[in-house]
Amino acid sequence: MKAELVLKDLKAHVKGTIAECCLAIENGKITKIGKEPKMPKADTEISLKGFLVLPGLIDVHVHLRDEEKAYKEEFYTGTAAAAVGGFTTVLDMPNNSPVTMSAETLKNRMEKAEEKILVNVGFYCEFPKCLGEIDEIIDAGAVAFKLFLSEKVGGLNIEDDTALAKAFQKVASRTPIAVHAEDKSTIKRVEERLKREGKKDIGAFLKAHSEKAEFEAVKRVLKIVEKTRARVHFCHISTKKGLSLVVKAKKAGLPVTCEVTPHHLFLSDDDLRRLGTLALTMPPLRSKSQNKALWKGLNDGWINVVGSDHAPHALEEKNADSIWDVKVGIPGLETTLPLLLTEVNAGRLNIADVVRLMGENPSRIFGLEGFGSLKEGFRADLIIVDLKRELRINASRFHSKAKFSPFNGRVAKGVVVKTFVSGQLVMDEGEIVAKPGCGKIIKYEAKTRE
Repeated sequence: MKAELVLKDLKAHVKGTIAECCLAIENGKITKIGKEPKMPKADTEISLKGFLVLPGLIDVHVHLRDEEKAYKEEFYTGTAAAAVGGFTTVLDMPNNSPVTMSAETLKNRMEKAEEKILVNVGFYCEFPKCLGEIDEIIDAGAVAFKLFLSEKVGGLNIEDDTALAKAFQKVASRTPIAVHAEDKSTIKRVEERLKREGKKDIGAFLKAHSEKAEFEAVKRVLKIVEKTRARVHFCHISTKKGLSLVVKAKKAGLPVTCEVTPHHLFLSDDDLRRLGTLALTMPPLRSKSQNKALWKGLNDGWINVVGSDHAPHALEEKNADSIWDVKVGIPGLETTLPLLLTEVNAGRLNIADVVRLMGENPSRIFGLEGFGSLKEGFRADLIIVDLKRELRINASRFHSKAKFSPFNGRVAKGVVVKTFVSGQLVMDEGEIVAKPGCGKIIKYEAKTRE
C-alpha cells in the first residue's frame, strides 16, 4: 500500500480526543490514521512540527455574492477568505442577483462558481413561486432551501401561513429549510412609524428589529413545523426568548436545530453604538444579557452550530445619512475561528466544542456525508492550527473584498497555518497556493420524494 501524502509529527482531533498520530491521504480521502511505524510509504511526507490538525470546518451561513454583486465579493475572494479562516466547505445563501430560486439559476450559479472556488461550496435555493419546481431544484443539488421572513426574497408569499405550510410539506422529508426568523409585519409596523417621526439612527433600527420580531417569527415557524415535521434550521438566533422557543421545541421532539454567530456572542448593542453602522447587521447586536443567554445555550448544548453569516459589502454601502439606507451585514469568514480558538485558549471552550459546532453538527444537519470529522474514508479536508500563535485582526489584509470588521484590532490567540482541501494544500501561512477551481461543488443527495 502506498499513499500520495503522509502528514506526520502532529496532534489530531480524532474520536473526540487529541492524539499524537500521522495521517495518510490518497485520492482526496484519509486512508489511514495511526502511529508513524504503521504508515504506508508516500510520494510526499510533511512534518507538521507538533501542530494541531482539525477536520476542515463547515460554515453553513455564507454570502459569496458574485454574479451581479461581484463588486461586493467574488467566488474566488470569498473562498480564499474561507481557506484562510479554516473553512474547507461553505454553504452559499440565495439572496443574490439574480436570486437563486429555480433550477436554472442554481445551475448557472454552480457553473460560474466551479472554475473559481478554492474550497467546497454547496448552494441554498429560495422557494420558487410554483412549488411544482421544487423537485427539479432538489434534483439539481440544492443543499437546502432558505426562507427570509423579514422581507420577501424568493417566490413565496411570506405573510401566508398556508403557502408556507405547503412549501414546508413539499420538502419535509427531503432537504432542510434554513430560516431567517424576524417577523416582517412586526418590523415594518414599527419602522414605518419611526420613519414618519423622522427617526433614522441606530436606536431606531434596534426598535424596529426588536427581540419581539425574532420571537414572533420563531413561534410562527414552529407552529408550521408541528404540522409538517419539516426539518428547520434557525439561522443566527440572537435572543434568549427566541432560543427558549427552540429549546422547548427540541424537548418536544420537533426536528429543529439552530445557529448562533460570533458577532452575537462577542458583541453587544454597546459595541454597535460605539462602532456605528460598520457593525450593523440583521438581526442586530443585542444587549449583554442576551450575549450571556446565548453563551449559556451554547455551553448547555442547545445551540447546534456556529455560522459566520459572512455578508460582505462595499465599504461605502456601510455608511449613509439614514440608517434605513445602510446595507446590513459584516464579513466573518476570516475572524470566526480565531475568535473561538481564543476562547479555547482561555478555557471557556474546548477543541471538541469547535469541531462539534463547525464540523460534526453541520455535516449531520445538512447531510454532508464524509465531511466534518477526521476518520478513515472521510474527505481529506484538513486545517493545521497553531494554538499558541497570536493574531491581531487586520481587516485591511482580509482576502475577502470586504475590508472591514467590528473585530478589527482585536488580538486573537489561535491561527490556521495550513488548509488542505481533498488532500491538496490550498492555503499556507496566510497565502493562497492553489489555483482557482480546485474546490468542489457539493450537491445534496436528494431523499425519497413524497
